[in-house]
Amino acid sequence: MEVVTRVAVDFARFVEDGTSSLLGTAYLLTRDRQAAEELVQDTLVALYPQWPRVAAVQSPIAYVRRSLINRYLNQQRRASVGERISELLPERQPAPDFSRRVDDRDQLRRVLSTLPPRQRAAVVLRYFHDLSDQQVADELGCRATTVRSLISRALSTLRAASGTDDRSDYQGDLR
Repeated sequence: MEVVTRVAVDFARFVEDGTSSLLGTAYLLTRDRQAAEELVQDTLVALYPQWPRVAAVQSPIAYVRRSLINRYLNQQRRASVGERISELLPERQPAPDFSRRVDDRDQLRRVLSTLPPRQRAAVVLRYFHDLSDQQVADELGCRATTVRSLISRALSTLRAASGTDDRSDYQGDLR
């Protein structure tokens, strides 16, 4: 019984310390607060039975973040298979802006939402979490050259959408 309690306490401590970062990542990926919360919750629920193994890795937050991104990418794949074409599109409510600090960030989030899921994940990991290309590659399960290609294409799309050719525009803080 003591082992179960220790696992539960360790897990609760991780959830308390890591949820904010995970929610930020999930929000940037999903562009919706409720969807982000569900993604984080589903990821944590799925990992709880394996928590002693997850807690033993070098960086549990990186492990959980990778699991969250994989879950997000899998959801996107499943959703794209089930999409149906319709003449009438429902009106979408704008996603809430957590930071409410700068209008540019809201515009950036809207443009970020137009990126394909893997490009969006690469940009979020690289610029929101400030991971190196190799760390992003490890998170996405691909090569560093693939990450650089994903980010390059994503930044080109972001520049085109903003109407600027200045390559320094989207190198800043995405939070």
